[in-house]
Amino acid sequence: MGTAMTEPILMHAAPELSANLFHAVPVGIGDPFTYVEAAGRRIAVISVLDRDAVAATGVEIVDPSELGRDELSAEGVDPLTADAELALRLLRELGLSTAVVPPDFPVFVADHLRAGGLELRPDADAFMRRRRVKTGVQLEGIMRAQAAADAAMATARDLLTGLREGLTSEDVRRAMQAVCAEYESELGDDVIVSSGPQSAVGHEAGSGPISAGVPVIVDIWPRDKRSRCWADMTRSFVAGGEKPSEEQARYWQLSRDSLDRVLGAVRPGVAGGELFALSCEPFHEAGILTQLSKPPGTTLEEGYFHSLGHGVGLEIHERPYLGRASDDLVTGDVIAVEPGCYRRGFGGCRLESLVRVTESGGEVLTTFPYEL
Repeated sequence: MGTAMTEPILMHAAPELSANLFHAVPVGIGDPFTYVEAAGRRIAVISVLDRDAVAATGVEIVDPSELGRDELSAEGVDPLTADAELALRLLRELGLSTAVVPPDFPVFVADHLRAGGLELRPDADAFMRRRRVKTGVQLEGIMRAQAAADAAMATARDLLTGLREGLTSEDVRRAMQAVCAEYESELGDDVIVSSGPQSAVGHEAGSGPISAGVPVIVDIWPRDKRSRCWADMTRSFVAGGEKPSEEQARYWQLSRDSLDRVLGAVRPGVAGGELFALSCEPFHEAGILTQLSKPPGTTLEEGYFHSLGHGVGLEIHERPYLGRASDDLVTGDVIAVEPGCYRRGFGGCRLESLVRVTESGGEVLTTFPYEL
């Protein structure tokens, strides 16, 4: 389950809510439990309710009663304190005095363990490295989610170019959700179908009727139900299938040039910040501001005002970083690259595709065309 770590690791979370724990124990459990990896062993403190499902993933099971849960309950110890005490007792039984934890490790457990003499070291990079290279199951899930995204985007294109009277962003969103459901993927109510001036406002989801001739940005992120992995893609359209305005055509060409430069440079070892700088070049050449060229300390609301993209996997936004904060790419990364250009009061254009980093470069997983 990812890159091995020499130090013991400790998590206390629910796999349903924690990508780090779901990566280690891919079972949809909504209640938190303690999980330890040490000396080649994988151990979970979990009751009979979920014991069999966790054991099926190769994890050793310690029942809470073996660590004294019954006595703690009889003494009136509250459940949160009891969970923290059971974690402490397990670590002591294993002879551990230190452990690496994720940055979102719960404070109530950390305080109890530290008071009991345990040393905890939060290390976001260590857990990030475990998930960067996607497993076969995860990659298959990403591909299923991407197939759903491509099909949903085709539905959006048909609705937007046909543009029946009264068509709304909500109509397009519901139609895409129905398509994703056919692909056993989930598409949230907050995915973006923003038209006209709405399309220049960051993560504005979009609402209301869509007018002919205006720019429309459709940005969707379906999640595969089986693997819990995501895909992410964006395309831009002209409502009603009309000829784009000179401004929108210019924004599209800049975004396409930016994307092409990045796709040609994706490879293991390249820094995400280097790709971001490369993606900014067409905009700089056109005199359009980016995060790299704006005056320091100012807020950029127009032009190319966001970073290049992000990693995609068990979280829709995960490492590697592809902006001013940067990670070097590794073989097995899956990244979303999404340059765009916008003007307040008018609208914008964004083009986003999903890319798998291979030993020889980058493989584009998105099949839907880019054209307006």
